[in-house]
Amino acid sequence: MKAPRLTLFSLALAACVLLPPARALACACCSNAGDYYTGSARPSAYELSLLERVRFGGTAHLYLTEADTEESARGLAHRAESYTLRGSLVGNAWRLEFRDGNKTGTLTLPLPSKMSSYTADTHDGRTSHGGGPLLYKEWRFEGRAAGTGIFRAGVVVPTRYLLVLQGRGNGCQDAGDFMHWRLRVAGRKADYAFYGRLAEPE
Repeated sequence: MKAPRLTLFSLALAACVLLPPARALACACCSNAGDYYTGSARPSAYELSLLERVRFGGTAHLYLTEADTEESARGLAHRAESYTLRGSLVGNAWRLEFRDGNKTGTLTLPLPSKMSSYTADTHDGRTSHGGGPLLYKEWRFEGRAAGTGIFRAGVVVPTRYLLVLQGRGNGCQDAGDFMHWRLRVAGRKADYAFYGRLAEPE
């Protein structure tokens, strides 16, 4: 009697069982050449736990173009090339506190019900820790913004924000993957953007 053929799943399962634990874990996070994903969904409990660990770096740079500051940063009561920054997810909202000397302001960005994800192999030859190409990643959040201090006058209903966390990593998600951020605030009286680095996650 012939032995039954192993299915592809059975072979994969057997390979994982035979691999040392560290190797099996790495394979679970492997990425593949040509990987590409984009979508929008409610954050899972695990993704929310990662977001709670995210901390913004100590500096926020104002995005400026070749146009003058008036055109590049409409709606800011005080304009500077950079600000000291403290920011994290507090409850169900991002809370970003900006300061330049004695000029301060806080942006409150409620966490939306859905977030957008983007992952892609950029074909740059870099290899991830989990095996396979080092993927480029974005998590994007959009919603209505609220502001105090230097932001108050420009943030009128329905001013909105787009916050993007940017990073590189393998096939698994980790708070440490995300190294940079960009924020745009736009509405009837506001149109400006900031960018900077993320600190080590807590």
